[in-house]
Amino acid sequence: MARIILFHSAYGLRPAVLDAAERLRAAGHEVEAPDLYDGRVVDTVEEGMEIKDEIGTEELLRRAVAAAAPLGKGVVYSGFSMGASLAQNLALADEHAGGLLMFHGTSDLRDEAETESAVQLHVADPDPFETEDWLNAWYLRMVAAGADVEVYRYRGAGHVFTDPDLPDFDAEAADRAWAAALAFLEEMDANAA
Repeated sequence: MARIILFHSAYGLRPAVLDAAERLRAAGHEVEAPDLYDGRVVDTVEEGMEIKDEIGTEELLRRAVAAAAPLGKGVVYSGFSMGASLAQNLALADEHAGGLLMFHGTSDLRDEAETESAVQLHVADPDPFETEDWLNAWYLRMVAAGADVEVYRYRGAGHVFTDPDLPDFDAEAADRAWAAALAFLEEMDANAA
């Protein structure tokens, strides 16, 4: 059983994020899904980016750290798009991270970044926010940092393809992503035992 913190995208703590947390709980994991937007939920990426910019990256990171701190060692950091970026930053700063499960997004890596975490990324192909060149560079830097990285690309899917209430939704891609994600968590549990 993994202890997972699941960060929402720029859209806020939408029903799809709560459903994802329940899916993970049904698979036997403990899951926290903090609300970094203080209850605000939006329907467009533009509205979400306005809230993100209003709050600011530093404050979002502070809120994410505050939400993760009580969970202790061995936490699996996870998130959707903006939330995946936050999860990556926290996982790379936590020498006791239990893993990193990312949907729809990445973040830049510091040159001195080091990790031994298993990392799984699920991303649309193509994705306007995660270009081919960026993803190639991200992958190489993550491997250089010491991560065991798996990248799953979903041709033709929209950016946040796991959210059934958004135009990006792709049921087949979402099913494939969740199957791989649950297998990833199960493998991490087996390796930890």
